Amino acid sequence: MNILIEKFLLHIKSQLNFSKHTIKAYKTDLKEFMAYAKTFDMDNPEKINRLFLRGYIGFIQDRKISRNTLLRKISSLRSFVNYLLSENNIENDPFALINIPRKEKKLPHFMTEKEMEKLTDYNRPEEIYRQNANYKFAERDFALLEMMYSSGLRRSEVSFLNIGDVDFISGFVRVMGKGSRERMVPVGDNALMALKNYLDTRPQPLKAGMPFFVNNRNTRLSDSGVALLVKRMARRARFARPVNAHTIRHSFATHLLEHGCDLRSVQEMLGHKNLETTQIYTHISLNQLRKVYDNAHPRSK
Repeated sequence: MNILIEKFLLHIKSQLNFSKHTIKAYKTDLKEFMAYAKTFDMDNPEKINRLFLRGYIGFIQDRKISRNTLLRKISSLRSFVNYLLSENNIENDPFALINIPRKEKKLPHFMTEKEMEKLTDYNRPEEIYRQNANYKFAERDFALLEMMYSSGLRRSEVSFLNIGDVDFISGFVRVMGKGSRERMVPVGDNALMALKNYLDTRPQPLKAGMPFFVNNRNTRLSDSGVALLVKRMARRARFARPVNAHTIRHSFATHLLEHGCDLRSVQEMLGHKNLETTQIYTHISLNQLRKVYDNAHPRSK
């Protein structure tokens, strides 16, 4: 089965353009399934049946993992089974008539506009230098924050940016998102100014193919590096609750909708494949609408 799993992973990478994070997760899930199957002498795909899959799903449910992690593990296995069916490695679908739990929908955490202003103000270069005159990356940190909030980029998308991806004339950034899907996203004037100021601190000359955000070794800032910087920026702003890169992305989408942006445009800017993924933000906006109504209408109570 190990060879078939490797072929499947190559298939979803080369043919389906799955992201490296998804491929890594699928590989972990399928290796785990293979280890489980070996303990029951079921590592031959032709032996896998509906009863065995139900037992495996029960096994991973007993580990008290989150609903969404459980569904991802099932999805990994289901995709692998579909691949085996398409390649005629098995004849019958063992997932037939198996009831799959529904995905748990959680409202994303986001910051209010005042909280975003606070995060921005505490991370302006002049404020950083006031606290630590020897810090060398204040312009980078501020440009990173402005870019993420201005355009709603994932941390991996920020990491992959090259200098040539930002068009300072048109005010757009070219982003390579999940599944190697390319999109163009607007960049606000404040963010463009912060990006220009940051590039002025970089060693010259600058070329289009060079990484936009770099670390202290002058190499590309990794997505884990982006995550670390966001945590550091939240500490500077003295936030008590956790703030991460996705919090900023969720805030971007929420604030756009609250100010009247249509859902399709938000979907396009976020790079969501399906509108259903973007619709979760409408719940937040409706909650905000309810608060506005309750505060404004004399007969709301």
